[in-house]
Amino acid sequence: MIYQDTIIALATPSGAGAIAVIRLSGNEAISIAEKQFKSVSGKLLGQQKTHTIHLGHIVDGAITIDEVLVSVFKDPNSYTGENVVEISCHGSNYIQQEIIQLFLREGCRMANAGEFTLRAFLNGKLDLSQAEAVADLIASDNAASHQIAMQQMRGRFSSEIAKLREELLNFASLIELELDFAEEDVEFADRSQFKELVERITFVLKRLIDSFAVGNVIKNGIPVAIVGEPNVGKSTLLNALLNEERAIVSEIAGTTRDTIEDEISIGGIGFRFIDTAGIRETKDVVESIGIKRTFEKIEQAQVVVYISPLTPEGGIAHGTLIEIEKIKNKYPLKNLIVIFNKIDKLSEKEIENLKSSIVDFQSSIKNILFISAKTGRGVEAFKSTLLDFVNTGALRNNDTIVTNSRHYDALLKAFEEIDKVKHGLETGLSGDLLAIDIRQALYHFGEITGEITNDDLLGNIFANFCIGK
Repeated sequence: MIYQDTIIALATPSGAGAIAVIRLSGNEAISIAEKQFKSVSGKLLGQQKTHTIHLGHIVDGAITIDEVLVSVFKDPNSYTGENVVEISCHGSNYIQQEIIQLFLREGCRMANAGEFTLRAFLNGKLDLSQAEAVADLIASDNAASHQIAMQQMRGRFSSEIAKLREELLNFASLIELELDFAEEDVEFADRSQFKELVERITFVLKRLIDSFAVGNVIKNGIPVAIVGEPNVGKSTLLNALLNEERAIVSEIAGTTRDTIEDEISIGGIGFRFIDTAGIRETKDVVESIGIKRTFEKIEQAQVVVYISPLTPEGGIAHGTLIEIEKIKNKYPLKNLIVIFNKIDKLSEKEIENLKSSIVDFQSSIKNILFISAKTGRGVEAFKSTLLDFVNTGALRNNDTIVTNSRHYDALLKAFEEIDKVKHGLETGLSGDLLAIDIRQALYHFGEITGEITNDDLLGNIFANFCIGK
C-alpha cells in the first residue's frame, strides 16, 4: 500500500458547534491548501515552518467562505508522516461542507475510515498495536480503559514484544547459521543461554495472556446482573447507582418485564448493570419471556447481585435462602453478592436481629450487604464490594495489560510455538526442526506489531476507526 493522493475529512464530530477541524494529509496537502487560503500576513503556507498556525480566510474565487486558523505540519514530522494541514473553522454544517467540497474540487479525496492512522502506520510513525490503541483511546469511557490505551499508544506493549522478538531473532539467526555448517557438527547458539531465554519468554507471554482476563472486562465493562423476586427493589437500586430515574419503579410486582442496561464508572472501572425481570412463577406470557431473558443475562454476567426480600416483620422471606443456594449451585464460578434491601423500614435493633439470624448463611456466602436503595444507605459499600472483584493490581503497578482480542490470539499462538521450542530443547531436537518452531513464534510476534501483515488484516482493523482519524 503506497498512497500518493491527498485525503481530507472532518476530524471533529459532525454537527454544528463552536469550532470544527478539517484535516488534509498527503504530499500536496500544503500546496492545495495554499491556493484557497489567504493569510492576513500575506505569506504563502509553503514558505512557513512546520508546526505553525496562521490566521486567514478560506476563499473560493471571489467568495470568502470563513475566517480560519490553519495549522501546518511538514513531513516527516506529522501524525501521518506526510504533509498535514488542519483547518479550524466555525462549526456551521454549511461552512464545513463548503470547505470540504472546495478541496475535493481541487484534487483531494475523501478519507476512508481510519486512513490517517493507517498512513501513520505505513509511514512508520506508529506500529500496528499503537495504531489500534488510538481507536481504544477514542472509545475509552473510564479512567482504567484510558490508562491502558495511553500505555499501548506510547508503545509500552509493543516495546515488550519487540524486545522478545529481537532476542529470539538473534538466536534464530545462530541456529540458522548452524544449518549451513551441518557437516561440521558445530553449535553457534549456546543451548543453556537459549533455554534461559525461552524460560523468560514463556514467563512474559504467560503474564500477558493472563492479563487479558482483566483487560477485556476493563475495556468492555464488567456485566453485573441484578436479580431477585419481583418488587424487591432491583430497579430502585439501578436508579440509585445511576443517580437518575432510569428504570420504572412501582409497588406493582412485575413492573420490569424486560432487561434494562446502563453503564457507570466506579473507581475508574466501567460496570454494565443489567436490571432484570423479577423471578417468579407466572402465567403472563410477556413476563415469562422477561424471566427467560433474566437467566440469559445471568449467564453473560460476571457478577450476580441477588436482592432478597424481607418479611413485614423484618425477617427473611420464606424460601429466599433456598433460591440463593440454587443460583450459587447453578453458577458456582460467578461472583455473587446477596443484598437485603429496604432496611429503611427497620429499626437498628431489627437490623441487628436480621444480621444475627443469617450467621450460618454467611459462612457460605462471603458478600452479604444490608442496604436501602431508596435512601442510598449502604450503596457506597456495595460499590466498594464490586471493585474488590476487579484485580486492579496490574493497573496500580502500571503493568502492561492486554485488551485486544487479536493480540490475545497472537500471544496464545506464540506461546504454543515457544512451548514446542522448550520441549525441543529438553529432548535434544535437531536445529532444523527447532528453527521451524522459532520462525512460527517470530511470525506471531510480528503479527502484533505489524512487521508481518496483509491488506485484509489492515482493512479489518482500520474499518473500525472513525473517519477523520
